[in-house]
Amino acid sequence: MARGCAFLGTQTAIMCGAMSWVSERSLVSAISNAGGFGVIACGAMTPDLLDTEIAATKALTSKPFGVNLITMHPLLLDLIAVCRNHQIGHIVLAGGIPPKGTLEAIRGQSGKEAKAICFAPTLALAKNLLRRGADAIVIEGMEAGGHIGPVSTSVLAQEILPVLAADQMIFVAGGIARGEAMAGYLEMGASGVQLGTRFACATESIAHPAFKKAFFHASARDAVASVQVDPRLPVIPVRALKNEGTAAFTAKQIEVAKSLDEGKVDMHDAQLEIEKFWAGALRRAAIDGDVENGSIMAGQSVGMVKSEEPVADIIAALMTECEAALSRR
Repeated sequence: MARGCAFLGTQTAIMCGAMSWVSERSLVSAISNAGGFGVIACGAMTPDLLDTEIAATKALTSKPFGVNLITMHPLLLDLIAVCRNHQIGHIVLAGGIPPKGTLEAIRGQSGKEAKAICFAPTLALAKNLLRRGADAIVIEGMEAGGHIGPVSTSVLAQEILPVLAADQMIFVAGGIARGEAMAGYLEMGASGVQLGTRFACATESIAHPAFKKAFFHASARDAVASVQVDPRLPVIPVRALKNEGTAAFTAKQIEVAKSLDEGKVDMHDAQLEIEKFWAGALRRAAIDGDVENGSIMAGQSVGMVKSEEPVADIIAALMTECEAALSRR
């Protein structure tokens, strides 16, 4: 974990996954202040909104934190410029392969302005991103909440860590909720881990009480992946607790597919419509508390989230469990 800590500038190499509407100034600053690495979820924010959110987070912590940007955002380069103006040290890119020029913009002319962290669901893509200039890779399994890939965390770790971890910065995510799991991935060579679901219901999280209550009552099998209705639509599966909102997404896909047939939207715009649906559905659940019709994005580790806890206690428990597991070995 020492390599991960040095890379992030933190006491522990525990990153918080960027959760739209939830990973904002309160939770991000609390995680960084507790020795972890908080990450602002930019989502569909405009450059001005991101500028405000970063400034507000900096007012709450002097510790390092990162910003998660969606690669399909139409103002991606402007958002990177905002991060650069605030001297953000780490930018996490999610949502697909970064467009040409993105990694160069993050690294800047000196090549040292910021570090780029990318997601890779396969070994081949991880190698490709590292060749193109990514400074670190997050491998995230299908057990995670929100947007997911098709392969489990344990399989990805076995495929990628033995090949890349000795020379590269690799973080593992998806289904991690206890320190014993952290210990296993660290032993395999990971530089650190990323958790989202475990932090979603932290005391400092602004998520609605009804949203948190849904987590406390859920089991692992309640967190299900969305289905793709039309194979033409570039729909990335999303894992969330099953409710009426799950059925609404199926209806939304049919609506977008019809617009595609009628030539009203192209494939890129169709993808953006899907993403806007998820952003709105997540807000309804996480912020407004509509847990019946909104999207309660959660990973399969949700069954291990039973109560609201301060961030500092969560990180301390993870480290204690991890150290105990390593000591037994």
